[in-house]
Amino acid sequence: MGLVTEVDDETAPTVLVVDNNPMATHRLSNLFKVRNFNVVLCEDGDKAVDEYIRLDPELVVLALDIPSLDGHLAALEMREHGGECRILMVAPRRMTALARDAAHSAGAVAWLEKPITAETLDAVWDRVLGPIPDAPGLEDLDALYPDDRIKPEADEGPMLPLPNLPLPVPLPAPLPTVVPTLEGAVTPQPVQRKRSRLPLLLIGLVAAAGGAAYAMGYVPV
Repeated sequence: MGLVTEVDDETAPTVLVVDNNPMATHRLSNLFKVRNFNVVLCEDGDKAVDEYIRLDPELVVLALDIPSLDGHLAALEMREHGGECRILMVAPRRMTALARDAAHSAGAVAWLEKPITAETLDAVWDRVLGPIPDAPGLEDLDALYPDDRIKPEADEGPMLPLPNLPLPVPLPAPLPTVVPTLEGAVTPQPVQRKRSRLPLLLIGLVAAAGGAAYAMGYVPV
């Protein structure tokens, strides 16, 4: 259940403020208390739909960037439930294009850029009290928000796979020496170190010197 701020008038209308930013909800609460609204606060899009069904508020002020169910889909869920669903969407400047499209899709009466002030609220107040637009996004609600979606449990971890992490590139292995076999196949052979030819050269020089001495008639005594 959301936090309810009572006003003195028992017949005062109710506004459901859905935002997980404490500064934004505090500002909006003060703005609507001045307009003699009962204010109900909610921080979660999925719970906001339940609160809307329970309270049937006269107005819903709905942020787009909220957890569990974003403001666009929450608004479509409220519109699907029916009733006099007057939705005023709010969004930061970086989400201007998305807020404009979402407001049209969900049939919001207007949308405002954060931070909301009394002046900006006054500027759209006639639209807030005016006719409720159609919600063309309801035709695509099943594709956007399928009923058979699976929600992960707390200990199941994220549903989406983690991105492929870059792996270190292995160094190329030394190429083996390949010799042909009788069958025409190739068999890898280990690479052997070259042996020094210096001892063989020394032996050859000694033998050659001995042969030359013998040929000259020199015989050691």
